[in-house]
Amino acid sequence: MVKAEQIVKYFGRFCALDHVDLHVPKGAVYGLVGPNGAGKSTMIRHIMGIYRPFLGRVLIDGEPVYEHEAVKRNIAYIPDELFYFAQANTMEMKRFYAGLYPQFDEKMFEQLREFFPSIDTRRRIRKLSKGMQKQVLFWLSLCCNPRLMVLDEPIDGLDPVMRRQLWNLILEQVRVREMTVLISSHNLRELEDVCDYVGMMHQGRLLLEHSLCELQQNISKVQVAFAEGTFLPPKELKVLHLSNLGRVYTLILKGDPKQAVEKLQKLNPLLVDVLPLSLEEIFIYELGGADYAVKDILF
Repeated sequence: MVKAEQIVKYFGRFCALDHVDLHVPKGAVYGLVGPNGAGKSTMIRHIMGIYRPFLGRVLIDGEPVYEHEAVKRNIAYIPDELFYFAQANTMEMKRFYAGLYPQFDEKMFEQLREFFPSIDTRRRIRKLSKGMQKQVLFWLSLCCNPRLMVLDEPIDGLDPVMRRQLWNLILEQVRVREMTVLISSHNLRELEDVCDYVGMMHQGRLLLEHSLCELQQNISKVQVAFAEGTFLPPKELKVLHLSNLGRVYTLILKGDPKQAVEKLQKLNPLLVDVLPLSLEEIFIYELGGADYAVKDILF
């Protein structure tokens, strides 16, 4: 669905994107994560066809997106900073969206009214709260029936009930129409619940790109305890982090956890236990390996 090939972008002498390859399969929910300044929003603007890369290209369904109106008609974008015409209300913005998107679904718009009961469609949008303004944008974007929905920090400012409701609406479109979703967010706990694939950026580069399942299988937390003596991990293990509390040592390991357990068992420990890692922990330890300043987490 989305294919970015060797994207390079400079702002003056600053390299914002350094030969980035990114692939989002059709019908998938793809989470783009990374620290502030990693290049996520710049990458999204290339995918939207807003920026022109110095090198490389972005293809949507095999077609270049930059200055390609037909491709952009199938993309809905919800940015971190919302924009509406100053005097417009929801109904006026609906007519504007319908003019841009030939496939705009008027019937869906009426059906979704019940999901946004607090929105006064005749009131100027700028007079609504920030959370309500964001709800209006989701409402209109879903009615555009996009093949690709791009979300940049989209759920901030919404209450928990509305957050869940919006995700249900989005995931229903993914299920029914195979809509593809690319989302950039710092809310890693939420991404863990909805994403099929994760791409992690740092300093303008894509550090990794895996399915969430593969990512969680490739990094593990292992606790091991010994009756006495100091523990030194076998050299064959790729240890991202090591800490201990008394006789219990906690290791963050990269690689196959089963092989790691087999090697640790040879040291005759009192116990060896493999624990699941959250996406947030994976993020911290992957970036720790990229010289990103992180503090130890207490286990």
